[in-house]
Amino acid sequence: MDPRQQLLTDWVRQFSGLEQAVAEPVSGDASFRRYFRVWRAAGEGQPTPLIVMDAPPAHEDCKPFVAIARHWHRQGVMVPEILQADLDQGFLLLQDFGDSLMLDQLTEASADQLYRGALTELVHIQQLSAPDQYPLPPYDAALLDREMALFPDWLLEQYLGLELGNCERALLDTAFAFLRESALAQPEVTVHRDYHSRNLLVQPGTNRPGVIDFQDAVTGPVTYDAVSLLKDCYIRWPEQTLCDWLEFFRVQSAEAGLHRADPDTFRQWFELMGMQRHLKAAGIFARLCLRDGKQGYLADIPRTVGYLVTASRRQPALRHFHEWLVGVVMPAIEQRIGPAPFAEQAPE
Repeated sequence: MDPRQQLLTDWVRQFSGLEQAVAEPVSGDASFRRYFRVWRAAGEGQPTPLIVMDAPPAHEDCKPFVAIARHWHRQGVMVPEILQADLDQGFLLLQDFGDSLMLDQLTEASADQLYRGALTELVHIQQLSAPDQYPLPPYDAALLDREMALFPDWLLEQYLGLELGNCERALLDTAFAFLRESALAQPEVTVHRDYHSRNLLVQPGTNRPGVIDFQDAVTGPVTYDAVSLLKDCYIRWPEQTLCDWLEFFRVQSAEAGLHRADPDTFRQWFELMGMQRHLKAAGIFARLCLRDGKQGYLADIPRTVGYLVTASRRQPALRHFHEWLVGVVMPAIEQRIGPAPFAEQAPE
C-alpha cells in the first residue's frame, strides 16, 4: 500500500461504520486524482458502498469540486453527495454511483433512452447559476486558444514529430480564429466541460445519469457539452442518429430559454464547437501519453481527429485546413497509431 493510500485509509476509519474499512482501488482518471471504494457497516443490514477521492493537494485543488458538487446537489442535479471532506489532505468521502459507465451500457437498444436522459439532465445543468462561493471561470478567448494550442504543441510536434513552418502556423491561426469567434458568439450557459459517456453513470430505476468529473465547470457556449456527449471521443454514432439527438437537445434548450437558434444555426455552432473540442482532446491524449505515461489514450486519437476531418469538410472557410488534415496529419496518425474509424457503428 502506497503512503497516500495508507493516509487515506487512516482518515476514513475515523468515521462511524468505517472503523475497519479497506480502501479498494476503483480507478484513476486523466488527472492525478484516484478513487477508492470502502464499505460502511450497517449493523445487521448490508454494508453501504462509498467512494473516497484522493486528490493530492500539490497537484489538485478540491475546492472547485466541493463548491460545485454541493451547489448542484442542492439544485437537484444527480452528482455525488459529499459526506466528509478534508481539503488540507485532499480526501473526500462521496456517495457511490456504482461502476455502470454509460459507455459500457450503450447498445443499439439502449442508446436512445440513455442519450435523451443525459441531454435532459444537461439542460438542467445549463440553467444553473454559479455557486455562491465559487464564481465559474469564463470560457474566454484565452482559454479557447490555450486548449487549441495543445493540438500542434503535443500531438503534431511532440508526438508525431511534424515540423510546422510559417505556412502551417498561419493555417492553424486562421482556423483557430474562425473557431474561437464562433464559440464566443454563442449564448452562454453553465458548462460541465467534460460531459461524455465515461463521466456519466447509469443509475437503476431512472433515465437520469449520475454526473461526475465536473470540477472544471465554466460559463461558456451552449453547444459545448452537447458536443462532448454526441461527438464523444470514445464512441462514434451514425450521422442521422446524432442529428436526431441534437435536434432533441436544441428544442429542449430553446424551450428552457437558453437560446433562440434555428436548426441550421444551432448545427453550425455545434459543428465548429466540436472542432475546437477535438483539437483540444487530441492534444490532451498525446500529452497523457508523453507526459504521464498513459498509453491507453492514444487509441482514441484517430477517432478524435477523424471528427475534425469530417467537420472541416463541411466548412468552405476551412477548405485549406481540411486538405492539410487529410494530406498531412491523418497519414502521420495512421502510420504511428492506426486508421480513423470513420465508419464506426453503434455497438451490438
